[in-house]
Amino acid sequence: MKTTLSVIKADVGSIGGHIKPSARLKETIEQHVREHGKKLLTDLYVSSTGDDVALLMAHQRGVNDSKIHELAWDAFMAGTKVARAQGLYGAGQDLLKDAFSGNVRGLGPASCEMEFEERPNEPFLFFAADKTDPGAYNLPLYLAFADPMHCAGLLLSPKMAKGFTYTIMDVNHTEGDRIIELNAPEEMYDIACLLRDNERFVVESIRSRANNDVAAVVSTSRLHNIAGTYTGKDDPVALVRTQGNFPATGEVLSPYRIGHYVAGTMRGSHHGPLMPVKLNSTISFFDGPAVVSCAAFCVHEGKFTEAVDAFDHPFWDWVRNNVSQKAAEIRNQGFSGPAMLPYTELEYGGVVEKMGQLDHRFTVRKEGVGNGRKKKAA
Repeated sequence: MKTTLSVIKADVGSIGGHIKPSARLKETIEQHVREHGKKLLTDLYVSSTGDDVALLMAHQRGVNDSKIHELAWDAFMAGTKVARAQGLYGAGQDLLKDAFSGNVRGLGPASCEMEFEERPNEPFLFFAADKTDPGAYNLPLYLAFADPMHCAGLLLSPKMAKGFTYTIMDVNHTEGDRIIELNAPEEMYDIACLLRDNERFVVESIRSRANNDVAAVVSTSRLHNIAGTYTGKDDPVALVRTQGNFPATGEVLSPYRIGHYVAGTMRGSHHGPLMPVKLNSTISFFDGPAVVSCAAFCVHEGKFTEAVDAFDHPFWDWVRNNVSQKAAEIRNQGFSGPAMLPYTELEYGGVVEKMGQLDHRFTVRKEGVGNGRKKKAA
C-alpha cells in the first residue's frame, strides 16, 4: 500500500526561555490532532526537541494535502492558546501568519513529507534539530549517501551501486523553489561545492537511482525569509528511509559522530557543534549546543511500531562529551571571527543596526595623510 509520512513542527511556546514546551502545551497539541485527525491519519507520533513540538503523521492522502496541513496548523494554534494562558516564552513564535492558506509552507512551521509504496519491511528515521538551520543536514546526508568512508554499502551492496540523485535548493531565492538535481557518484564534486554553503544551498530530497524511490526529505524553509526579521532559527526536520536500496541505519547515523559545526545556538547568530541527543531533550548551554534527535521506526500498513531512540546508547554518550568540548572551545572565542556568524547571516538586528550607525562616521583619508602625520612637501 502507498503511505505518506508528514512531519510538521513548530515552536509555539516554551518554559524558562528556549528550553522545552510545557507538558500541558504538548498534550493539547497531541489531543487536538488525535481528536480531529481520526478520519485523516492512520497513525501519529508526537515529540519535542528543545523548544519545538513535532508531529509525525502517517496517512494515505499524499504530500501537500491541505487537510493534513490544516490539522497541524490548528493544533499549533490550540497549543499557542495554552502557551499564552501559561505565560510561556515565545507563544506562537513560529506561526508567522494570521490565517491558514492551504499549506503550512510559508506560514512558519517546518515540514517535510514523502510518499512511497511500502516494502514488506519499511524502516525509517525521523530527525529533529533545534537551534540550527536546514543546512545542518547537508554534511550527514552527503556522507551517508555518497561517501563509502561512512556508507560501506556503496561498495558492498549491488542495490546501491547506481548511486543517488540529490535535489538541492537555493534557499536564498524567495521568488520560488530554485532547485538543481545532481547525481552521485559522477557529480560528487559539484554536490560538495554546493553543500559546503550550508546557509544557501540545502538538500531538499534524495532518491535512489536504482528505482527512483524517495530516500530522504528535509524541511527547507528559512524563517527570516518569511518574516523579514529574526523570529527564531529554522529548527529543521528530516525523514530518511533505510536498508535495501538505501544506506543501513548505522550508515545514516555514522556522520553524526563528528559533531560538525553548524549555524545557530545563542540568538541564532553563532557557530557551534551539532550534538546528537536523546528524544525529548531540552536546550541548555548558550541556547544550545545545536541539537539533533533521531527516532527509529518501522511502518506497516500505515501503522508505526514504537519509537526507538537511536541516540540513546553508550557510544553517543562519548560523542556528546566530545561535542561538549568542541562547544566550549569555540565559545572561548566569543564574538570574534568564525565563532559568530558572518554579517550577512546574523539573525538579530543589533549588529546590523550598529553597523549602519557606524557607517556614517567613516571618512576617506586625504592622500598623503596617515598615522597622524602630514606628508612633507617636496
